[in-house]
Amino acid sequence: MSNSDHLDSRFEFLQAVIQSAGQLVKSGFETRVSNTFSMKGPQDYLTETDAASEAHVRDALGKAFPQDSFFGEEGGGTISGSVWVVDPVDGTANFARGVPHFCISIGYLLNGVPELAGIYNPVLGELYLARRGKGATLNGKPIKVSNTADYRAASVEMGWSTRVPNARYLEVVTELLAIGFNVRRCGSGALALAHVADGRSDAYVELHMNSWDCVPGMLIVEEAGGLVCPYLELGDLERGGPVLVASPAIAHGISSSAGIPVKTIDFKDICDQAIA
Repeated sequence: MSNSDHLDSRFEFLQAVIQSAGQLVKSGFETRVSNTFSMKGPQDYLTETDAASEAHVRDALGKAFPQDSFFGEEGGGTISGSVWVVDPVDGTANFARGVPHFCISIGYLLNGVPELAGIYNPVLGELYLARRGKGATLNGKPIKVSNTADYRAASVEMGWSTRVPNARYLEVVTELLAIGFNVRRCGSGALALAHVADGRSDAYVELHMNSWDCVPGMLIVEEAGGLVCPYLELGDLERGGPVLVASPAIAHGISSSAGIPVKTIDFKDICDQAIA
């Protein structure tokens, strides 16, 4: 099988499985009982739908491509040369509290290179897809990052993790506000990345992010013309790392404030500040 055929078949699979998982998640959201959720850790929610969605994707993958490995948020897994990273519901706190801002996030990497990506908000019916070198789409239509150049007109979303001290986040937020950026947080890192890709936001920053949350979205942003940090050089699939994506005109200001480089900007001094 040629490399093109290898990716063609997996891209078709990705489109089908993310939408079928989405229907499962949407059904769970519509029929959930208020406040029926548990906590995995501080501000880290778990729902029954989370586990069911991951099992659905894992089972489908095992039947379609049993030779591929699977690495998911709920059940972990293994990482090989042909691996899928899966967040079955990103934004579970929103899901659990009745806020329709959540998604399924799925990416495929071949020999360490992200090749395919999908993010799906099943409530809004918004499906983001990307294939390396072939652009990014929302519901089949090409998307591009914003052309915002004025920091004072830019909206930046920032997420945070308990792996990083609160003081470090406050430093970065203070830096961003000081140079004029509007900073917000909506509760789904994967959707935040998708919204940079389609221009609804101008950048996204998180000082530590797990691979299933960000690898798909970063490929979508890159294929939509955005600048991204070298995530797999700064961290790895298993342990995660810092994330920055931005529209090109404001990338340097975000990079300098967060201490995270983007691929086309020579800015050093990164992970030590972010994770220390």
